[in-house]
Amino acid sequence: MIKKAFVASFLVLLALVFKATFPPSPKICSFSSDPSLTSRIKLKDGRNLVYKEYGVPKKLANYKVVYIHSFGTSKFEAALISSQAIEELGVYFVSFDRPGYGKSDPHPKKTFKTLALDVEELADQLELGTKFYVMGLSLGGQLVWGCLKYIPERLAGAALLAPVINFWWPGFPANLTKQAFDEQLVRDQWAYRVIHYAPWLVYWWNTQKWFPGFSVITGEFKLSQHDLQIASSLDEMQLQEAYVVQQGEFESLHRDLIAGFGKVEFNPMDMKNPFPNNEGSVHLWHGAEDGIVSVKLQRFIVKKLRWINYHELSDAGHIFPYGDDSVKDAIWKTLLTGKI
Repeated sequence: MIKKAFVASFLVLLALVFKATFPPSPKICSFSSDPSLTSRIKLKDGRNLVYKEYGVPKKLANYKVVYIHSFGTSKFEAALISSQAIEELGVYFVSFDRPGYGKSDPHPKKTFKTLALDVEELADQLELGTKFYVMGLSLGGQLVWGCLKYIPERLAGAALLAPVINFWWPGFPANLTKQAFDEQLVRDQWAYRVIHYAPWLVYWWNTQKWFPGFSVITGEFKLSQHDLQIASSLDEMQLQEAYVVQQGEFESLHRDLIAGFGKVEFNPMDMKNPFPNNEGSVHLWHGAEDGIVSVKLQRFIVKKLRWINYHELSDAGHIFPYGDDSVKDAIWKTLLTGKI
């Protein structure tokens, strides 16, 4: 009798644990009842992609840019440029809620390639022309690598701002990767392992209460002094936390982590210069005090890829593009005109 009760209890516990690994279904947004949600396109596969336009009128623009937002944000992040620079440059730019974020439909199999094709389709439907610029921050910056890989012929230039690095990209010296990995918080080291080796456990790992989850989700990640100063003055409109995860944390945050740190889709360090005739340029900006993305690994990447224009900010952390207008404007002016 006791044995049967033990077996029954064990099976119940096992079933509960098994159930906990499955995320709830996404809360797909409805558009028919909200007339304000008109800024969206219908992609070829039927998904809705919601976007927001910034800058000068598109027909009057000298430059057209697609901005790819970072982890845990949305289309509202893109206003990382002063109004004065917008007018001086004559720049039009558009950002979009990446799949599963905000009000854009989720993509259960999203990859670097699917995101790049979303960017291309957005540019085509908005009639941005045969060539346009791309810019992305943090995990959005990592996804710019996908644009350089899969749609280079559509790009006039690209800017990667503190782009996230997958520790499992081949090409890094083992000792350098280990050193960079060991500098991460212990809780994050375990989270990265789960994301990479057992992605089916990611939802459970980031929702269980037995031990600390991924610090970037819990808000306990390492920020430099410079980052802390910036964070204290962030615009709530750019963050909109409830808006960001309204379809569920799994569809937005967790799938993002799986795409960024899971199975390696391609190795950026194997890439060739997408602008061999100097018809465009690629710029990578990184803060030397970044506590989230290793500057050591970033330096190794740009040494391998000599065609990258590398800009390292000595006293900056991870969220420097949110900082002073002078830094923001320098990023945009360098990308669009080649001059700081």
